[in-house]
Amino acid sequence: MGETSQGRAIIILGASRERRKFSNKAIRAYREIGWTVYPVHPHEKEIEGIACYAKIEEVPGPASTLSLYVPPQVGIELVTAAPAKGVKEVFVNPGAASPELVERIRELGMNPIEACSILAMGKTPADFDE
Repeated sequence: MGETSQGRAIIILGASRERRKFSNKAIRAYREIGWTVYPVHPHEKEIEGIACYAKIEEVPGPASTLSLYVPPQVGIELVTAAPAKGVKEVFVNPGAASPELVERIRELGMNPIEACSILAMGKTPADFDE
């Protein structure tokens, strides 16, 4: 689960159209290495030419990974939908972490990773500066 016909898939929660934002850089970084990317933002229809979904439940396929770019209290609420999509690991990016969020991720049976998801795949956010 979490694999697609094209390889691995990731949900970017808190995706942004603004290219200077780390969530946008993550979309571009994961797409560049061949992952299927599912941006999630409640008010966007498309980001970087990719369909954007209002909530995790609307993502059309499975994803092995979730990358959080939302405040901890928002993450605690929204992360509950991730296991149903096959998410096994959750990147809790800088600024998105709290002990309660990390504990909630564990309670839901997923592995929390408190790190920048862009750095974790061998890129840097600066690689995606304009």
